[in-house]
Order: sequence, then C-alpha cells, then structure tokens
Amino acid sequence: MGIEYANVLIMLLVAGGIGALALIVSALLGPKKGTRTKLMPYESGNDPTGTARERFPVHFYLVAMLFIVFDIEVAFFYPLAVAYGKLGAFAFWEALTFVLLVLVGYVYILKKGVLEWR
Repeated sequence: MGIEYANVLIMLLVAGGIGALALIVSALLGPKKGTRTKLMPYESGNDPTGTARERFPVHFYLVAMLFIVFDIEVAFFYPLAVAYGKLGAFAFWEALTFVLLVLVGYVYILKKGVLEWR
C-alpha cells in the first residue's frame, strides 16, 4: 500500500473508532429499561391507532424513483452548463444524446401508465 493512502486509512480508523466509542458509551450510560408510556409511539398527544406497518401502493415508489432519475439529470446538466463555453460542439451533441435518452425513458413511462393515478 502506498504512502498516499495512509491518510485515508488513518481517517477511516479514527472515524470508525469515534463511532464505536459513541455506541459503547451510549450502551453503558444510557437508560436500560423504559416504562410503558415511554415505549409507546408518539402520536402528537393522541393514542396510537392502527398499525405502524401500513402498506403503500407501488405507484408511490415508482413516482419517487422517477423523481430521482430526473433530479440526477439536472445534476448532470449543471456542470455542463458551467463549462459549456470551453467544451463546444462536442458537449452540445453529448447533452442532446443524453436528453433524447431521457425523453425515450419518459415516453416509455407514459406509455406504461406510471403517472396515471387510479
């Protein structure tokens, strides 16, 4: 292992040590047993109703994943917009290809009906 990785290794060891120390101190000094009231879930002052393991339709997860995809697209375009003057025509064609691929994916999800609420 090269000397250039020594600092990274030391940082990982220190960070892991601090995390382990925090867990050990918390286990030693923290409360051991809670009362029935403390173990009850907090519901804004109301008695809890229903189950905590409520099932959500898959549609919500699909919309969340689509949001992440388009959010990442924006994150990819920001550096391109900043350095566009230096990159020239190659960056334009690369960005256009990327946009077309994202649009193909968008048309696909529209055809599958992912964004239609039933």
